[in-house]
Amino acid sequence: MAITCFIRYEIDPFQREAFRRYAENWGRIIPRLGGQLIGYFLPHEGASYEAWGLVGFASLADYEAYRARLRADAEAKDNFAFAQQQRFILREERTFTEAVS
Repeated sequence: MAITCFIRYEIDPFQREAFRRYAENWGRIIPRLGGQLIGYFLPHEGASYEAWGLVGFASLADYEAYRARLRADAEAKDNFAFAQQQRFILREERTFTEAVS
């Protein structure tokens, strides 16, 4: 895995379980569409409004191909729609990182 897509979410802390369901859905979808799911993480202690998702790819080109599959996938579309309807994600940021040996 050459790059990791690090997704930082600002979530509604009162809708934690909705975010959990959203993340669990990605647990099925992401690997099926070619991403290497490292995991989704909810806050346990400390700030209650941040959550994270980490997904690995061999290259940015692989990520772009994955994004195209994501946009065309019915289950992925449903999960995006769920998040929009429930409004538990207040903000989302993506950063692409590489591991340091």
